[in-house]
Amino acid sequence: MIFQRVSRVAVLALLVVPVVAVLAAPPAAAEPRGRSQAQAAASARRMLAQLKVARPLSIRGYTRDRFQPRWGRYKGRCDAREAVLARDGRRVRRNASCHPVKGVWYSPYDGKWLKSEKYVDVDHVVPLAYAWRSGAKRWSKAKRHAFANDLTRPELVTVSHSANIAKGGQGPQSWRPQRRAYWCRYAVSWITVKRHYRLFVTRKEKVALLNMLRTC
Repeated sequence: MIFQRVSRVAVLALLVVPVVAVLAAPPAAAEPRGRSQAQAAASARRMLAQLKVARPLSIRGYTRDRFQPRWGRYKGRCDAREAVLARDGRRVRRNASCHPVKGVWYSPYDGKWLKSEKYVDVDHVVPLAYAWRSGAKRWSKAKRHAFANDLTRPELVTVSHSANIAKGGQGPQSWRPQRRAYWCRYAVSWITVKRHYRLFVTRKEKVALLNMLRTC
């Protein structure tokens, strides 16, 4: 009888563990591993080597409205923020005006699963204020608006509100995702955006990005 009880407990434990692992794991597509990650890192290093290195521009004149007085329309009633939340979430339900009212979101910066839209933010990987000091200060307002609402590049990502607040307008030399496992993907995304928009990097920023790519 004792042996039978122990066996039943062992079987139940084996059944429970895989379920917990599934719930705790991040979306597979969000964090490439192995060869694909190494290839992305190699490409990012080449792009980083091509970026201009310069001192940051003055923050004078910057306001968020210079980029984004509002989220741009994406499809029909949906704006860019709503589109990102629908893209990054699981089992997302939206109301008639496209706003998410239910869903589950994973924050790759800190590894949190969030079950309410109230606790998530859509982060600009390269913060708007940082982009301003990296060359966007000289852009037209139309180009800045396009940058702030760009869904075709890895500039917009769903994260926890707390992680977004902690990051603020900082660059990788001052702030990095809490999860070290995401540093590679974060650095690749940062460099990809800067390369596409021809934004320059500072010396400290470049060193920080190279250090993060070493985790790939």
